Amino acid sequence: MPSFPNRTLQQTRTSLSPGDVLSSAKQFFLRRNTLYPAFLEKEGPSYVTFRGQGGEELVIGVVRDVGATAVTGSTYMFDQQIARFFTTLPPVLPAPKTEGLA
Repeated sequence: MPSFPNRTLQQTRTSLSPGDVLSSAKQFFLRRNTLYPAFLEKEGPSYVTFRGQGGEELVIGVVRDVGATAVTGSTYMFDQQIARFFTTLPPVLPAPKTEGLA
């Protein structure tokens, strides 16, 4: 479940690979934000940055976590768009239960 207590730095976990999260971010922010567009500025194996209205920066970072990918989004102005993007990511699947193993 996404965590949004501090709107400038948001975090979630997903079952997608880090590369798939970054690809999804590029598609989401380049195609779905018609009111407040953000344009790809930089990218690397663990992050993408976008530049938007007034030069505002939006950053999505990823790191492989135990059985999931940890995703962090940071911005001042595009917090609502990051929250929406996080809702498009599939949740982490629960670990299978192992009964009878000692």
